[in-house]
Amino acid sequence: MSTTKPRIAIIGTGGTISSLGTHSLEVLDYPEVSRKMEPDEAIERVPEAAQFADLTPLPFRAVGSTKIGPQDWIELANLIKTNAAEMDGFVILHGTATLEETAYFLHLVLKVDTPVVVVGAQRPASALSTDVGMNVVSAVRTACSEDARGKGVLVVLNDEIHSARDATKTSTYRLQTFQSRDFGLLGHVDGDGVYWYRQPLRAHTHASAFDIKDITSLPRVDIVYSYAGCDGVAVDAFVAAGAKGLVSAGMAPGLTSPVERIAFEQAAKSGVVVVQSNRAGSGRVARRTYLKDKAMVGADNLNPQKARVLLSLALTKTNDPDEIQRLFQTH
Repeated sequence: MSTTKPRIAIIGTGGTISSLGTHSLEVLDYPEVSRKMEPDEAIERVPEAAQFADLTPLPFRAVGSTKIGPQDWIELANLIKTNAAEMDGFVILHGTATLEETAYFLHLVLKVDTPVVVVGAQRPASALSTDVGMNVVSAVRTACSEDARGKGVLVVLNDEIHSARDATKTSTYRLQTFQSRDFGLLGHVDGDGVYWYRQPLRAHTHASAFDIKDITSLPRVDIVYSYAGCDGVAVDAFVAAGAKGLVSAGMAPGLTSPVERIAFEQAAKSGVVVVQSNRAGSGRVARRTYLKDKAMVGADNLNPQKARVLLSLALTKTNDPDEIQRLFQTH
């Protein structure tokens, strides 16, 4: 049997997982006072990960994840595409604030079977009881797993494996922050191996309608958060700013205030594509009769930030609400 270890690229984007604070109890203000490790230093800090793979650092940029947006997603996808033939897997070190959005974008545009795992941490690498070490090891072990192939982009934290489509951050500080609320996680990383229990069925990677080679920029899409008594000022402002699409983070099960509803109807009538999601964080928003009659789209069970990612990509292909609805029901 061959003893050659898999070749896994470690891509550094910064975030808590790459942060070194001023002392071991600094778990609050470190975003302002820490420094960010490049991926080679992160590899050296977690030598246990090298037991499972030959690790190759691929620098990207070392920033807090609040600084990462659509242009960074495109660059990151192209970096993976360029190196995919030489690697058996990729592990992306990422801040947790926008991790789910980066992961879902990659899930939709990468045409690779090579495992791509996005991993973060809730406590900086310098902290007492940091989760960095075990999360990095778990991510590398997942990327090495043959069963990870074909499952799209994965999110690994706290010994749990999630699909990029489903994973969302649910808590500010707790280690179990990432959850797949509606359908559950894909598997576990335990001491004796990587174990899988389900696989994603919605279109991704090779089966996705999107391809990074066709994308150089994304149209502006904004999220409007609903609350009791809200009006249409935010909707009108985003339309005036040039939004091509709007995602309504409506009150569950996908409703807005009467005044805001009028503003969304006017936006849709003007050609802005409106997707109705909900602020609850789980559950489907179906394309009920009202949405269909007003040429709006139901977000299915995507939360507002995930719906924004998919709508941005959909608008690179079409502005037909019916076709965009089909993409939301298949991806």
